[in-house]
Amino acid sequence: MKLFYGEITGQKVIINDEEQQHIVKVLRMKDGEDIYVTDGKGNVASGKLIIEGKKAGLEVSEIKTDAPDFNPKLHIAIAPTKNIDRIEFFVEKAVEMGISEISIIITEKTERKNINIDKIRKQAVAASKQSLRFHFPVINDAVKLTDFLKNIDAEHTFVAHCHENLERIELKNIPSMEQITFLIGPEGDFSEKEIQFLSNNKIKAVSLGNQRLRTETAGIFVAAWNYFNMIRD
Repeated sequence: MKLFYGEITGQKVIINDEEQQHIVKVLRMKDGEDIYVTDGKGNVASGKLIIEGKKAGLEVSEIKTDAPDFNPKLHIAIAPTKNIDRIEFFVEKAVEMGISEISIIITEKTERKNINIDKIRKQAVAASKQSLRFHFPVINDAVKLTDFLKNIDAEHTFVAHCHENLERIELKNIPSMEQITFLIGPEGDFSEKEIQFLSNNKIKAVSLGNQRLRTETAGIFVAAWNYFNMIRD
């Protein structure tokens, strides 16, 4: 399946401009090839590729709406790493494993404050197409931890940290939920002040095992755990 991104309105399908350039200039696809186009919102159109000069369109043969989405829905709020490549790696792998939403949170120990969110969104779209997802994940703008907590449901939110002297539950003991949020801290972890703040906001702490995981590894680990729950159910 050759999947591309675009807009689907009724029976009208418009392939994204950058996708058109990729089809014509990079892939050098031919008129009449079978392709699929999704809007990333659960709709997907199939048909024949139409090449007109530098433009690419779709001769629609079928449009399917409301393709099934991943369940349970996972939202990971993660602090950016100093080397942004590591967060980009996390985004790619988490998207492939069905994550529904990603937030970038700025914490006390966060060294990198400037994040190119548009680039991360493009990488999420690319990973979604690669893994044949018809529902693209939401990538939120970077926000301070304190502001992030203003809009979350504490009952379905957990924080992974490495402070062994503080109470933490095992990942395997988290009950089944339709929607769940995990907070992953920066290099050096959340500060004790932040952890206390999270506790005061009724955010439960969770252990990801005996090993100390890097930020992006912890994020991928949680995404893989959630993916396993999807396919198991």
